[in-house]
Order: sequence, then structure tokens, then C-alpha cells
Amino acid sequence: MAIGVFDSGVGGLTVHHRLVDRFPKADFIYLADQANAPYGGRPGEEIVELTKAGCVRLFEEGCDVVVLACNTAASVALRRLQQTWLPGYRRELGRPVNILGIVVPTIEAATGLPWEHEAQWREEKAEKLEILGVFSTPATTKSRVYEIEIDKRRQDVAVFSEPCPDLARMIETGVGAVELAIGVEKHVRALSSRIGRAPDRAILGCTHYEIVADIFEAALPPGTPLIRQPEATADALDRYRERHPHYFVGGSGKRRFLTTGKPGAQHSLVETFWGAPLTFEPA
Repeated sequence: MAIGVFDSGVGGLTVHHRLVDRFPKADFIYLADQANAPYGGRPGEEIVELTKAGCVRLFEEGCDVVVLACNTAASVALRRLQQTWLPGYRRELGRPVNILGIVVPTIEAATGLPWEHEAQWREEKAEKLEILGVFSTPATTKSRVYEIEIDKRRQDVAVFSEPCPDLARMIETGVGAVELAIGVEKHVRALSSRIGRAPDRAILGCTHYEIVADIFEAALPPGTPLIRQPEATADALDRYRERHPHYFVGGSGKRRFLTTGKPGAQHSLVETFWGAPLTFEPA
């Protein structure tokens, strides 16, 4: 048994890295769907089917819990899979399995409130409005999940999202730091222009972006807080394991990395982030 971590590519390693730090004795299997990456520009039905296929592969490898370390998959596919596919698949499999995402923990971190909390609507306007910027793939931006769910909980926070169509692909293929900086700065300027000023805080709403968080920090005004999805996800999984001890996650510290794309060593940007050479097996 193990914890599965799924992403369209290598961006989910940012979450995986933090989970491994938090749960060093647990067994982990990471699956990157690099043959179909990135997901951000794909139609919704395609994202659902690709995400389901990735989860099935990880469950077949013995995972009890799969974390969708991909904002696009979590925004577009997670609820649908949990409600319409997973109950029947559990019966077919004959054991309890579940799929978790990174969007809910991120919203909890952004609002400082548990997911179950919804604000009571008030007639009067908030005295002070905080501006929260979200940088994400086009599919996550189109879902409006951050705008909708944060507005349910905090009426004193206004959310503005900026789609970044090419950024995940650039990170996935390991382009140079200068080219990445130009791309990030363009999106920061575009978001600030639409708002009329820079955001007070920002969510890097694609796990790829965490790899270049330092570039976002340099492009945003000094001291702009970034809501970190890896840390929020590790906190949420810790709470989940306390509530659901029947999900066994192993105890040998096993680490496996699978890809639907070309197996072998990953490029230097990933190696630098991970802190060691990283080789993927064929999925």
C-alpha cells in the first residue's frame, strides 16, 4: 500500500517533495502523465478521462489514496470522479480507496477557514477588500473554482485570476531562467493592469509554478506573500490520515516515479528542485 501522487507532468513533484518530507516512512508512487502534458488547454471531458486513467494506474499499483497534485485535474475532474465514478470503482476493487486534491487545501490556506465553513451573506460591503491574485492554467482559470469557493467563505477577499497558457509547458521542457522570467513578468504585469494595482497576496495555482516561485517573488512587489500549495496539501493530508486511519500507506519509505512519457532521467531544472538526480520508470 502507498500514497499515490498524480500530475500531468513534473510540477506535482513540488507537492510530492513536501509530502515525502512530512511522511518519511510512508511509501509513495508518483505518476506523471507526460505523454499528455500539459492539461491546461485540454477540453474538460478529456481532462476527466486522463485523470481517471492516472488514478486507476496508481490504484492498480496498490495505492489507497491518490493526491491530485495538479490544479487543472483537481479543478475540473476531482468532484466528478468522486461523485460518479469512485463509489462503483471501490466496489469493483473490494477495498477503500480515495482521491484527494490540492485545491481545497489551498482555499483553506487562503481563507484561514475550514472547507466546511461558508460565510453568511451580508447586505453591507466589507470595510477593506483584500486582493488575491491567482496564476493558473487556462482550464483552472475557466473553472473559476478559486473565485467561487473563496467568495463563499470570505466576502472581504476579491479574487482575480491570470491564465498563463504556455508557462507549464516551458517549465516542463526546462527552458532557461531568462525566458521564464520574461514570461512570468508578462503575466504579473497583465494581472496588475486588470486589477489596477498589484495583488496583496498570490496563489501559484499550478504546481509547476512552485518550481519557479523565486521568479514570481522577484516579479511581484517585494514581500508579497505567496500561498504555498505543497505545505497546505501536506497539512491537509496529515489531518485526513488522522480522521481515516484505515487507509494504510505503507511504512518502508519506498519511492517510485512513473511516467507515461519518455522514461529516464529528468532535465536539470527538475533535478535542481528535487535536490538529486531523478529517473522515471515507464508507467
